Amino acid sequence: MEREGKTIAIGVIINPIAGLGGRVGLKGSDGPDVVEKALALGAQPEAAQRAANALAELEEIKESLIVHTYSGDMGEHLLTSMGFTVSLAGTPAAGRTTAQDTMEAAQKLRDAGVALILFAGGDGTARNICQAIGEDVPVIGIPAGVKIHSAVYATNARNAGLAVKEYLQGLEAEVALAEVMDIDEDMFRQGRLSARLYGYMKVPVSGSHMQHTKSSSVSEHDELMGVVGHVITKMEEKTRYIIGPGTTTRAITDELGLSGTLLGVDVVENSRLLAADVTENQLWELVKDPEVPVKIIVTIIGGQGNLFGRGNQQISPRILRRVGKKNIIVTATASKLNALYQAPLVVDTGDLALDKELSGYIEVVKGFAHTVIYPVTN
Repeated sequence: MEREGKTIAIGVIINPIAGLGGRVGLKGSDGPDVVEKALALGAQPEAAQRAANALAELEEIKESLIVHTYSGDMGEHLLTSMGFTVSLAGTPAAGRTTAQDTMEAAQKLRDAGVALILFAGGDGTARNICQAIGEDVPVIGIPAGVKIHSAVYATNARNAGLAVKEYLQGLEAEVALAEVMDIDEDMFRQGRLSARLYGYMKVPVSGSHMQHTKSSSVSEHDELMGVVGHVITKMEEKTRYIIGPGTTTRAITDELGLSGTLLGVDVVENSRLLAADVTENQLWELVKDPEVPVKIIVTIIGGQGNLFGRGNQQISPRILRRVGKKNIIVTATASKLNALYQAPLVVDTGDLALDKELSGYIEVVKGFAHTVIYPVTN
């Protein structure tokens, strides 16, 4: 690892607009028009807070670090506020940061000889950094975007920080190549998933801290119909059901004869579609009344086991607290659960206290009248 005197040089890149489209139902944040639309709908930047959660894990070693970053919201503001020693490698162009700013920052951090680059963003950010520096420098991603298919990301922000610390302390010094995946967001918003491999980057071999590449969502029809039948027979009248994205949950609305959205969040009451593809604010208006019974139906991301914080950010911390853990219905076919190889389910809402509350164990519907108790971790 490159050192400057007695310090270790690392790089930090924050994509300030990462994840803006999540809570307002835009399925991503790629493109200036989408960013402006997200902000107009009331979206709030979250990447800096996720980065702060990761960097907090480096508190005990920060005196031995010099952090190379870009000015402003791409790293400087957060790092200086947290007391890190900062070296500015450059400044983004005027206005909102762009993919070009991310790429140039990655190249300048590489050229500065950093031991590792920690970055906050989504699959688009990972793709930009991969295009800029390829396999030149090990990286660890802090999941802050809507789409997190790439295996260069930690399972959550805290684990990103832990992975960095272990790597710098030599506890996990080995690196391996990890896939950088991204999807066509325009097709995604039309309900069609088209993922593609864009390359590989080096990541520390860090056990449970790093996530796996998202697996195929193919499941056996009989398994799926069993899950659907169980959930529908248990649905109660005068109860509002928040139905998250995914092929498993879409099968529920299909069986009810409703035009649900594959990649958005819908609300169903009395077997009727109350609202489709809602934003977080729209969802809150539908469920904020404490007198109205509300439940959440979600499925897991195949191969990763994520419950909240990946593609369903519309189901925000305030909505999860309003509903409560006991009213969350988790669905997953046996095939999806088997693909986890006994790894726990993961919650990464961006609210560390809530993630802790949701951890422990939860019931998962895996077939008709067939449920299992499965561990959940933050």
